[in-house]
Amino acid sequence: MSDSFPLASLPVNLTWKNQPLKSTSDAEGQISITTGPQTDWFIHPTGEPVKVDAPIALFKPPDSTFQLQAKVTVDFAATYDAGTLFIYGHDTLWAKLCFEYSPQGQPMVVSVVTRGVSDDCNSVPMEDRSVYLRLYRQDRVLAFHYSQDGRYWHFVRHFSLGDLEQVSVGFSAQSPLGEGCEVIFSEIRYTLSPLSDLRNGE
Repeated sequence: MSDSFPLASLPVNLTWKNQPLKSTSDAEGQISITTGPQTDWFIHPTGEPVKVDAPIALFKPPDSTFQLQAKVTVDFAATYDAGTLFIYGHDTLWAKLCFEYSPQGQPMVVSVVTRGVSDDCNSVPMEDRSVYLRLYRQDRVLAFHYSQDGRYWHFVRHFSLGDLEQVSVGFSAQSPLGEGCEVIFSEIRYTLSPLSDLRNGE
């Protein structure tokens, strides 16, 4: 499996941080990631063992303002199985927007922001195994959104990771309590349009 590979919809190549069990990509700009058992990115506030072993396909955006979105389809099997959009500064400074299987057995949009320790926030339950996720950056400003149709977007979180001259973003799969999980990222789009209002559904 190559450490660096292109995706048609992205401006630069993706590079693996932690290798997946399996991954495929195609000319349509779709990528699938299969992660192994007990894999995650989470730094527990109570000081439990740090987990930074889930695979992430990352690239360094050449622009300070951009949107990255994808349709995320997860083969849910165990609690906390998830597909995520990821923004990475270093191993203790990062954030992820997750489509995750809740302890109640329901798919859910979840966000995690980590600055030394992880701040975990459940957002909204979903009925299907697919949802659109979007990551937005404008200089220091970061925002997460989800959509059920890829057109009207719902606000999840507005935050900052500080002054990051070099940041990476990408796609990840996790299975913290399970035996592995496959995630398909399709309809991937990278655009440079700034958002005028983070909460108006654009």
